Amino acid sequence: MSLLDDVTYSTDSLATAQRSLRDPDVRHPLWPPLTAGCPVTSTDATAYPLDIDYAYDRAPADLFTRPPAHGLERWAPLLPPLVAPGLGEGDTPLVELADGVWIKDESRNPTWSHKDRLNRVAVSAAVASGARGIVVSSSGNHGASAAAYAARAGLPCVVFTSPSAPPAVASHVRAYGATVLTVPQADVRPFMRRMTAELGYQPVSSVTDTAHTGHPFGPEGYKTIAYEIVLALGGAPAAVHLPTGYGELLYGVAKGFQELAPLGVTGSVPRVYATEPSAAGALTTAMRSGADTARVPAGPTAAYAIDCEIGGYRGVVALRATGGEARTVTDPQMIEAQAELAAQGLWYEVSAAAGLAGLRAHGPKPADEDGPVVCVATSSGYKDTATARDAHAPMDLAWEDVKALVTGE
Repeated sequence: MSLLDDVTYSTDSLATAQRSLRDPDVRHPLWPPLTAGCPVTSTDATAYPLDIDYAYDRAPADLFTRPPAHGLERWAPLLPPLVAPGLGEGDTPLVELADGVWIKDESRNPTWSHKDRLNRVAVSAAVASGARGIVVSSSGNHGASAAAYAARAGLPCVVFTSPSAPPAVASHVRAYGATVLTVPQADVRPFMRRMTAELGYQPVSSVTDTAHTGHPFGPEGYKTIAYEIVLALGGAPAAVHLPTGYGELLYGVAKGFQELAPLGVTGSVPRVYATEPSAAGALTTAMRSGADTARVPAGPTAAYAIDCEIGGYRGVVALRATGGEARTVTDPQMIEAQAELAAQGLWYEVSAAAGLAGLRAHGPKPADEDGPVVCVATSSGYKDTATARDAHAPMDLAWEDVKALVTGE
């Protein structure tokens, strides 16, 4: 039985409906989550995702003046119902670099990535709608996070993953008791769709082939990054640079900033910039061509977490709405940004450093971007493909050798 059928069910959520991102006038009931995109506005050529609408006029007056707290419950009125227990996600630090650029450190979340915000919301939707379990396709952060939140909620979890997944991530996923399946990529979405239709599992990653749609509730969790940035800075930044794969993070953060202005919390909406690896760049291609989505060949890159051959309409909406841009960076540029951050005591996987790499590679901010600049760093260096692969033999050193190595003399 769904929790929604339980008379004791209650929530602070002001969510009212699902609506098509392609045409916001097309609305659907809030339940059940439409995980295969909008059934009205999607076409044979393009699947369009759904957005969540709220009764914004009923938002508590003190919502943005309450004390900071770990856990998305802090923002419950402007999120879908949080009926699954959390792990203390969110309230991550904003760290200033020497040149005044700020880093939003999402590696401080419970499973060391931004995906915890999405999965707290998406797994809650699965619990509330009576799903028998959750299923996800991921070779990295998403799979580990989904497995953790499913375990916390008492739901079984199936993760379709790649044989090339980093060893640390593969161990991470299995630690939570998830069923891990390694199958050819072409079989993943068909298997996920059958698990949904025949076994009652709810997908928390995309099941559509023509464009990325994902879970309609999940990106709402990312809005809270924007809320936290504004509270930490005392106002909206001028620009935010984000690593971008399918564009869910990009969209969620942009939506969060767009909500704050009409609520009277800020007086402006920052530009959001998407940074993709040059080995792929589906969103960059879509923006340059004026298309809603694009499919591109994905080449080899160390930024495996954002190496996406297919785009989604969410990213296009976010960039058009905020006046931002999509940019690509090379592996050397991301690795250089990763090293810059590590030298400041911040260790991230290569993909997570893409936002800073985009800022560094594409020059100074435009003259009309007057104010703080934030780069979102998404995940810990423990998730990198190269982590823990090197062996270091014991060193047979005399004191003079130690002294020479330390002092360079």
